[in-house]
Amino acid sequence: MKITDEIIDHLSHLSRLEFEGEERERIKADLTKIIGFVDQLSSVNTDGVEPLIFMTESENVLREDVDAVTVSQADALKNAAVHDSDYFKIPTVLKK
Repeated sequence: MKITDEIIDHLSHLSRLEFEGEERERIKADLTKIIGFVDQLSSVNTDGVEPLIFMTESENVLREDVDAVTVSQADALKNAAVHDSDYFKIPTVLKK
């Protein structure tokens, strides 16, 4: 694949970046190297190789989801700068 100025312009637009002068040529050279590297994969013989779906055979071991009270409401409110009997009080964020 040949990296052209049109491809650079399109990628610039998609990424909302601007490439001018020497920087544009460096990007073009870098993309050419990347495409060349990836093209090497097409020369690898993959006959008889199954697609890899998972990296390991192990499975996640998850604990049972159990509802438990870990901090009481009174303990949580104890460290609040400002609170009333049941809730934290914070400064107004949105004004109507």
